[in-house]
Amino acid sequence: MLKPRCLVSTFVKCMFMLSCGTACAQSYPGKLIRIHTTSAGSGNDFIARLISNGVSGPLGQAIVVENQRNPILAAESAAKASPDGYTLMVHGGTVWILPLLQKLSYDVVRDFLPIALISRDVSIVAVHPSIPAKSIKELVALAKARPGEINFSVANPGGTANLATALFKSMTGINIVHVPYGGNPPAVTAVLGGEVHAAIMDAGLMKPHIASGKLRALAVTSAEPSVLVPGLPTLAATVPGYEHVGMTGVWAPTKTPAAIITRLNQEIVRYFNTAEARERILSAGAEVVASNPEQFATIIKADIVRKSKLIQEVGITVQ
Repeated sequence: MLKPRCLVSTFVKCMFMLSCGTACAQSYPGKLIRIHTTSAGSGNDFIARLISNGVSGPLGQAIVVENQRNPILAAESAAKASPDGYTLMVHGGTVWILPLLQKLSYDVVRDFLPIALISRDVSIVAVHPSIPAKSIKELVALAKARPGEINFSVANPGGTANLATALFKSMTGINIVHVPYGGNPPAVTAVLGGEVHAAIMDAGLMKPHIASGKLRALAVTSAEPSVLVPGLPTLAATVPGYEHVGMTGVWAPTKTPAAIITRLNQEIVRYFNTAEARERILSAGAEVVASNPEQFATIIKADIVRKSKLIQEVGITVQ
């Protein structure tokens, strides 16, 4: 049992820590905030700039976006920053998937504190018009009738298209060919030109080509129908249990004070729940989530388990 003197000492320490946390929240931010993210023009960059424009006013400080063309460098630089709330990171699922494929200097769970999951990106299964399949059921039947002949374009190892296609292949038992391209835009271009038969790509990339009739949409990869493509069935309606969505969120280096994490989450969620932010996210081909830190942490940990299992089952590697 603690002696009275020890009890008093412990109480004083706790009150000191609480007062420091409160003072920290009240005085933060006192200078410019930097967001580390991926290439200018990327989906991550888009979210980072929305945060910069929508949250800097309420916080009373400028927020600048610092781009890195290499997604690994964006995460590594943010992980090494001081945990004071003045360096944040906006990144997609790649940030926790790449460490499953290769040894990296950072660990998302160890080196970062989640602030908010901002949005999720739904993908569309689409085929070139020359492919006779008009549904997922017909596409699976075609692939089974022509094993090893139907090819799908994919982009980066561990990226959305790669994993979504691998999961589709694994859950249906079809023998399809992955044809790699150096990024999502050229992978979509390959389907448009008939170089490959099909692709599972972000809705934002696919929708214009579907609207023009250059591609035929078969399904969405979310568990529930998406407002991004009203009326389009889910892949899960034919392949029960299938779900694959991309996610973009914001983090701070680990050991950032909880009061700062809470303040940032409140302002970020407030902004992304506005009609303006929701419309901008929707027009970019994504859906707003705007979670709290605890929800985001749970989602990340669950997704790491799922993706790790898939990567091991299908043998995805970085060349």
